[in-house]
Formats: sequence, structure tokens, C-alpha cells
Amino acid sequence: MTAYLLRRLLLLVPTLFFILVINFAVLQFLPGGPIEQYIGVLENVQGGLVDRVLGGGEGGEVLEEGGAYHGARGLPPELLEELEVKFGLDLPIHQRFGRMLSNYLRFDFGDSFFRGKSVTALIIEKLPVSISLGLWSTLIIYLVSIPLGIAKAVRDGERFDLASSVVVNIAYAIPGFLFGLLLIIIFASGQVVQWFPLRGLTSDNFEALSTFGKITDYFHHIALPILALSIGGFAGLTLLTKNCFLDQIRRQYVITARARGLSERRILYGHVFRNAMLLVLAGFPATLISLLFTGSVLIEALFALDGLGLLGFEAAFQRDYPIVLGTLYFFTLLGLLLGILSDLAYTWIDPRIDFEKREI
Repeated sequence: MTAYLLRRLLLLVPTLFFILVINFAVLQFLPGGPIEQYIGVLENVQGGLVDRVLGGGEGGEVLEEGGAYHGARGLPPELLEELEVKFGLDLPIHQRFGRMLSNYLRFDFGDSFFRGKSVTALIIEKLPVSISLGLWSTLIIYLVSIPLGIAKAVRDGERFDLASSVVVNIAYAIPGFLFGLLLIIIFASGQVVQWFPLRGLTSDNFEALSTFGKITDYFHHIALPILALSIGGFAGLTLLTKNCFLDQIRRQYVITARARGLSERRILYGHVFRNAMLLVLAGFPATLISLLFTGSVLIEALFALDGLGLLGFEAAFQRDYPIVLGTLYFFTLLGLLLGILSDLAYTWIDPRIDFEKREI
């Protein structure tokens, strides 16, 4: 297993490299780069004063042509050069990419173009929100879906199986943000009841609370976001668990175990569970990463939770390249490491699995 883990860790390097190459290249061809965004912000703040005073073109539009920005006609060349230096766009593309790789090896993601902070500081600042949403939602989905899937497999075709299928499919069909709005209206807006807070991860007086009070306050704030984020994840995992168990229950070794007089409970949890759970565990890293990053964007916005999903989403629109690439690097690395942990979990569930005997 040691040699296998070493190979997987070494594979992280080329994987991260090619992902960064592709995304770095895509960002270079997106219309409306950071200089255009910066000038647009100035115009919005000053009501077009930049364009009128400096004799800019109609609408102050800025286009990049051959490395020079010509849209806002009349802008002093020294200002454009200063902006290029500010955003690191004065260097050739290969030098910018090489410098970025060198910094990323030290986990230095640079500074945000528009937020006045380093990307590392922003990630650390937003990480508690994303971890809270992603980790708790994933745990709840797995803790509910696995027992439910097992129960459905054991009672395949019965009323419980049919009724639970209707419920989980309805839950799957409801978008998370729509369910979140419903939860806010019923439990947080005061129109029906006001049992939960509307915004934030903790209360303003969080530091003054006792340890038990802090724990209660924390779960009081994240209860609705976690429920909204989890609702759509039950169906897929429940059906996957059910199908995996049904497939194993029909195998010859189960028939043999029954013929030997073993109880159904022992067969189910002593033999079937270990084999059926392998496919279920395979999806854990993808589930966690999707909930951490992409799945939580609308929920974070809806419940005013300032996490990494919302940070990356806003950065993409602002063309804040350091944040986009920095968060991408962070989540890609986290996903790859979780994939390795998944493999370790395979061997823990079924010691017969030996990754040393197969090629990657």
C-alpha cells in the first residue's frame, strides 16, 4: 500500500499542473479582463467621470488588442501601463504562468485584484463557512441515505420502498435554493414563525457566550442552510445504496450463507455491507467537494453566508484571476487528497482489496 500511495501522491503534481494550464489559458481568452473591470468600477463610482474628463470612447469600453487596451480612448498610456503592472499583465503569458506556478508551490496565491487582501487570507477567512456547510451536509446525506437505502433494499417492492421512493424523488426535484426560500418564509421570516436567524454563521455576541452557548448558537444558525443544501442529495445516494445492496443480496455467497443457517442480520451487515459500500464510498470526495464549492453558492447567497463558493463565483464575474485560480487549486488539491483517503477506506472496509497488485 505504501508504494501505491506514493504513486498517487506523485500523480498529484501532473494532475494539478494540467488543470492549472487549462484554466489559466481559458481565463486569458475571456472577454472583459481585470483592467476593463477596474475601469468599469471607476466609471460606476464616478458616474462616467473618467470617460468624460479623459475623453474616453463611447461607454468607456475597453478592448484588448495585441496587448494594448484601446477601448477607453483618451486614457493616458501611463495609466494603462500602471494598471497592467498592478494586475501583473505587463509580462508575457508564459512568464506569468511560470511565476504563478512558483508561488503556488509555496501556497502563495498572490493578492486579490479588487479586495485588498491576499488570496490565502481570504480562503482562511471564508473556509469555516464552506466547511460547515459542506461537511455537515455530506454527513447528514450519508447518515440518512445509507440506512434508508439498506431498508429499501431489504423491503424491495413493498409499500415502504414505494412510499420512500416518492418522497426522495420529490425532494430531489425541489431545487435547494427554492427549498431554502421556503424554509426562510416558514421558520425565519416571522410570517409564520421566527425560530431561526436569517443571516450569518454566528450571532454578534458569539464570543461572550459559554461553550455550550457557542455550540447551540452555531447550529442554530446553520440548521436551515444545511437542510436546504442536503435536500437534493438524498435521492441519488439512497438509490445507489439500494441498488448496490440488491446486487449483493442476489449473489451466490448470500444464498450459501443462508443455507448455512446464518441470520439475515449477520448476512446483511457481516457480508453484504462490506461489499456493497465500496461504490457508495467512491462518491464521497465528489459529494463533499461539490457541496463545499459549487453546490453552496446559492445557499450562501440566500442565507448571507460569506463562504468560498460565493467568493469564487463573484471573483469569476469580476475577473479576479488570483482568487479564481487560487480557489481552484485549493479545491482540486483537496479533492485529489480525499480521493486517496477514499482508497484507504476501501482497504479498511474490505482488506481483500490490494492496490499494490494493479496498475494505476
